[in-house]
Amino acid sequence: MSTASAHLTVSGIGVYVVYKDIKNLHIGVYPPNGRVRVAAPERLDDDTVRLAIVQRLPWIRRQTERLRHAERQSAREMVTGESHYLWGRRLRLHVVETEGRPSLEVRGSRLHLSVPVEFSAADRQRILDNWYRKQLKTAVPALIKKWEPIIGVSVGGCTIRRMKTKWGSCSPASGRISLNLELAKKHSACLEYLVVHEMTHLHERCHNERFTELLSSYLANWQALRDQLNQAPLAHEEWSA
Repeated sequence: MSTASAHLTVSGIGVYVVYKDIKNLHIGVYPPNGRVRVAAPERLDDDTVRLAIVQRLPWIRRQTERLRHAERQSAREMVTGESHYLWGRRLRLHVVETEGRPSLEVRGSRLHLSVPVEFSAADRQRILDNWYRKQLKTAVPALIKKWEPIIGVSVGGCTIRRMKTKWGSCSPASGRISLNLELAKKHSACLEYLVVHEMTHLHERCHNERFTELLSSYLANWQALRDQLNQAPLAHEEWSA
């Protein structure tokens, strides 16, 4: 649980710091405009945290610049003619109003959505999100099964949820991993990279040298896959200030 917080300015960059009962310091740069947040152990003071931020300034600036110039999808209205994506493939939405049960399926280059007349855009979006969740729940178990003997870990389960600030997370204590719902829209190789990335965290919590060495030994091209994932258009979101 957070016990204290502080706002620091380092080289003109505003940083929100939360002091927690944790072992290591974590720096994150979050969309849409590169907000910088630091989770720091309670034992550290502001000056120590400031020094850690200074040491990571080149990385922070690169991440901030990438987010500010990232291509973004427009707001989805869930009407015929819109573009949607599955595993990196662009599909054109075709909506048919019906009296039957709602359904969603790929037909050639179209994403065919049948919905009752009274369904709103939000109702249609919910159907699409549930469909994306099913795609991931079908794809992920095979990837976990493939990589468990290679990485030497046992995954305690996988949760698919909407995340605004990261592609995935894991809990080494429980062995569970969580993946962003948006991954169903990206190339399948990007999904595999994220699964391997989070499974590697079951060996090493931090993004340190050991983590990088482990990930490179499992997936030699992980950096190219990470870049491919991060260069893909970001989903439209209503971000709070």
